[in-house]
Amino acid sequence: MRSIFAKIMVWLFATLALALVGFWSIPRLFERHQFHDRNPFMSVMPMVEDDICRAYEEGGAEKLDIQLKRLDEYLSGEHILLDTSGRDLVTGADRAELLKPGKRHNGPPRLADGRMILMSPKRGDGGKYRFITLVEPWFEPINLFPYYTIVVLVVAALGAILAWHLVAPIRSLRGVVDRFGRGERSARSESNRKDEIGELAHAFDEMASRIETLLAAERRLLQDVSHELRSPLTRLDVAVDLALASDTPHDMLHRIRRDIHRLSVLVNELVQLTRAEGDLSALDLEEISLTALIRDLADDAALEAKAKHCAVEIVALENAEVIGDRELLRRAFENILRNAIRHTEPGTSVQIGLTVSGTEATFSVRDRGPGVPSELLDAIFQPFFRVEGHRSRESGGVGLGLAIVQRSVKLHHGKVVAENDNPGLKVTISLPMASSAAALTLGPDSLG
Repeated sequence: MRSIFAKIMVWLFATLALALVGFWSIPRLFERHQFHDRNPFMSVMPMVEDDICRAYEEGGAEKLDIQLKRLDEYLSGEHILLDTSGRDLVTGADRAELLKPGKRHNGPPRLADGRMILMSPKRGDGGKYRFITLVEPWFEPINLFPYYTIVVLVVAALGAILAWHLVAPIRSLRGVVDRFGRGERSARSESNRKDEIGELAHAFDEMASRIETLLAAERRLLQDVSHELRSPLTRLDVAVDLALASDTPHDMLHRIRRDIHRLSVLVNELVQLTRAEGDLSALDLEEISLTALIRDLADDAALEAKAKHCAVEIVALENAEVIGDRELLRRAFENILRNAIRHTEPGTSVQIGLTVSGTEATFSVRDRGPGVPSELLDAIFQPFFRVEGHRSRESGGVGLGLAIVQRSVKLHHGKVVAENDNPGLKVTISLPMASSAAALTLGPDSLG
């Protein structure tokens, strides 16, 4: 049985069936024990019989009739006094069938009309008389069948409503999942429920949004990669043909080497970008001293800055430690620093700062370059994005450095912001300190 609706209904009707069995059995058991010898009603019957027998012996059938009618007024049912042969001592009718009605395993014997036969125990004086009471059964399960039917129908209707309330959103969610699986990436459940089913629907919507974003990013990345590879590969093909046809292929070989270098840089950047978006469980987490890391990066970048006729200046360097992947963070900081050196004006300096505020460490790099148009400050963190006139291919970049920075920083629950500092561009990275809870809980949600 695969349908949850069917399972709920089967369990519901099984429960009702057990309840009906109980409704039917309990009165029978009660009826059987109601007339046990220790029952108070049965206990007073000998005393009542004594009074009835005394009335008959003192006044005959006439006084007995008066006594029995009086007893009928106080106790429900028909009261009869018989002799040992079964003769009614008031009317003289033969009612011997009342003395041998047959046994019932679940209660007192009954007449054909359904009345119960309550018979007093045999008297100790030889049993000249038998006092019998005929009463209507006060509780008969079969008489309650219409009420049972109403209860069953009402409970079944309520159960069907409950089952539909539970199953309908699951079926709707199944349809959304099926549409999403068939390629309709915009399919969402948009459930307003607040229970567990609603939480499941919301979780699916969030998962679908992330998958849609990742697939769109993957398509854009493949398009960008194919575009970036097409030009150097075409140039390489042409250069090889020219080198083979030329008597002096030296110039062509230099061009081939330059394009091979660009391809190598592109592949390396793609590897770094993939690692920044990869499996979180593969991260090599450790406690990192940002102070020492930035000092080392500044020393390494000083040589490159000197070749660009600029300098690297540390304006603030406080002690800060974070939890993270050393290589990813080093690459992120290095990309920002090298990007600043590449775009700062000759004769100026790139300023580096590391400050601590509460549970957050802030690393900043400022250059003295032309900056970035304010409307493009967020776009520069997209893969393969370049600002025309400022970040051309001739500057040496492939447009992946800042994308790697953003992914790496978000992976560590941090944030990166770029802003124009007039003159120049200032890029700031904020990371939680090692003592904060955020630094210890790296997870997929950090990728936003």
